[in-house]
Amino acid sequence: MKHQAVQDYYGKMLQSSNDLQTNACCTPAEMPDWLKAVLSKVHDDVLMRYYGCGLIAPDALKGARILDLGCGAGRDVYALSAMVGDDGLVVGVDMTDEQLDVARAHQDFHRDVFGLSRVNTEFHKGFIEKLDDLPFKAGTFDIIVSNCVVNLAQDKQAVLDGAYRLLKPGGEMYFSDVYADRRVPRDMAEDEVLYGECLSGALYWNDFLTFAKRAGFDDPRMVNHRSLTIENPKLEARVKPLKFTSATYRLWKLDGLESECEDYGQAVIYKGTIENAETALALDGHHVIETGKVFPVCGNTWKMLAETRLAPHFEFIGSFDSHYGIFEGCGAGSPFEDEASKDLACC
Repeated sequence: MKHQAVQDYYGKMLQSSNDLQTNACCTPAEMPDWLKAVLSKVHDDVLMRYYGCGLIAPDALKGARILDLGCGAGRDVYALSAMVGDDGLVVGVDMTDEQLDVARAHQDFHRDVFGLSRVNTEFHKGFIEKLDDLPFKAGTFDIIVSNCVVNLAQDKQAVLDGAYRLLKPGGEMYFSDVYADRRVPRDMAEDEVLYGECLSGALYWNDFLTFAKRAGFDDPRMVNHRSLTIENPKLEARVKPLKFTSATYRLWKLDGLESECEDYGQAVIYKGTIENAETALALDGHHVIETGKVFPVCGNTWKMLAETRLAPHFEFIGSFDSHYGIFEGCGAGSPFEDEASKDLACC
């Protein structure tokens, strides 16, 4: 699908989230109270032009430098700006002028409403497949986020390659997107409405894992997922028999991650020192680490904690001196395996 078609869909056809024809670009209604409090302060003009499908607010963001791919009108940029604080920076990139105009119009408003001493946001026009064109050097960002936008990119591999380059060592890409249970047929992929609704551009989930690893993001970790019900009979008939899910993944830029989760007899203890995660830290869908409890981990999980911004919040037990075989309980897995998982209400 051409860039112009997507720009027209999000810049001219859609004036608010009410104009969407399906619920694919739709965030779960359930979210923590602390995040609701932050979002309640975001300007209404920004909120009404939000088209995301997940929650892209990982833990321990104070002082972080964050890049939002496909930021739109800036809802997530502004929410994250409150979390990173005065010492952090949140940069949004989008290809749609109309969306960027709304985002840029409210920078001073959000500085004031979040009690910041300076504007800690930037917005750039650009294509997420061409991140090298942005005025940033390799290794600039601690975190890269994206909310239901990678599926709109023409070259998904280029997006992941560019993100890997712009991340610092130990940084992560934390993003939500729509995935299909099989590869999308060509005629469906050329349907402009289905593409704009975040469906026909969706990656087959296993192709995504391949692309992520090819970019350097070994051991992708799924945080959560929910199956999508399109709730538009006409469009639903056009996509059958495909199934879609919205999933959040975190991809770490770490050297030495192994293709399998290996057991070295290691464990960690979470100190409970991360704001809004005092009783437990959810690293991904397989690892909810309670405060004060000795928690066995594989070598990859150890690195995700010991060699990233999360390290100060943990005690580490063990080393890589002895190997005990495969560590059970990790792995990326398919977001379509658990069809019985509860669907969350949307919008």
